[in-house]
Amino acid sequence: MARPSLRERRLLFVTGKGGVGKTTIAAGLAQALANEGTSVLLCAIDNRSDIGEAFGLSQLHFEPQSVSDNLSLMVMDTESALRDYLRINMKIPVVTKIGPIANAFDFVATAAPGVREILTIGKLCYDVRENLYDVVVVDAPATGHIIGYLAAPQAINALVRVGLIRNQTDWMLEILSNPEKTGVVIVTTPEEMPVVETLQLLKKLEDETTVQAAAVVVNRTLSDLVVPRDEPVLAGLSAKRPDAFTSSALDGLFEAARLSGAKNTVAHEHLATLRQGLDDDLSVIAQPYLFDCADASSIVQAVATSLGEEIQ
Repeated sequence: MARPSLRERRLLFVTGKGGVGKTTIAAGLAQALANEGTSVLLCAIDNRSDIGEAFGLSQLHFEPQSVSDNLSLMVMDTESALRDYLRINMKIPVVTKIGPIANAFDFVATAAPGVREILTIGKLCYDVRENLYDVVVVDAPATGHIIGYLAAPQAINALVRVGLIRNQTDWMLEILSNPEKTGVVIVTTPEEMPVVETLQLLKKLEDETTVQAAAVVVNRTLSDLVVPRDEPVLAGLSAKRPDAFTSSALDGLFEAARLSGAKNTVAHEHLATLRQGLDDDLSVIAQPYLFDCADASSIVQAVATSLGEEIQ
């Protein structure tokens, strides 16, 4: 049975090894979906995220901020998420600042794994359950931390067997476990360590969570400047140049072509390793390296255009 497409899902977590461009891909994916008329909430988990800059926002807040007709941005905040949880799930009206409660929560969260994460997951799942947006795209933690968030409802269930909290995690798990609603988009680059971490994360998703991988985005892919059949010709021109190619100004061009060929050879090897480790029905989306984008906004728009042509 084929996996649901990215366009069909309601909750998409975008993650990847640090430095592979997951935040840019998350922003581009959200923009691509919004461009199609879908109402999108783009949520940054880390309050240090600079995802707002690409949309002209100097600072993100817990309350969603509209940046276009179809796209809103927000950032998670512990105290605000706790306030929402108490108001919505516990029916406790909180009308004043809850700093002391939040401080107590921080103490409990440190001692009980999964408590902090459950507030984050609960907020996201609530927006999906209540149909506040057509889709929620999450600029999620990196590969080393995402499992803790996705497995939080299961961790809480292992500790709490009955009662209100158990009921809350049950409906969250229903959303997270439904591949027609939820999926993880893993961002990688055609390099050894990002590919290794991607394959490790896929295994952990299967073993430790109920959430399905939705797609793998290979960021910063390069086009071949020289195709394999032309490599002997290039080598010959570089080693023994005809009169028309004796200018020293061409030295850099030949060297760039040689290095590009070598880099792409290694990249293709890593991509082959990646594909061998993936299920046949898992989409692999290539995102080209962007050389001509000067700022964050133009990069996100270019990624949105590229992803809009590729996502299924």
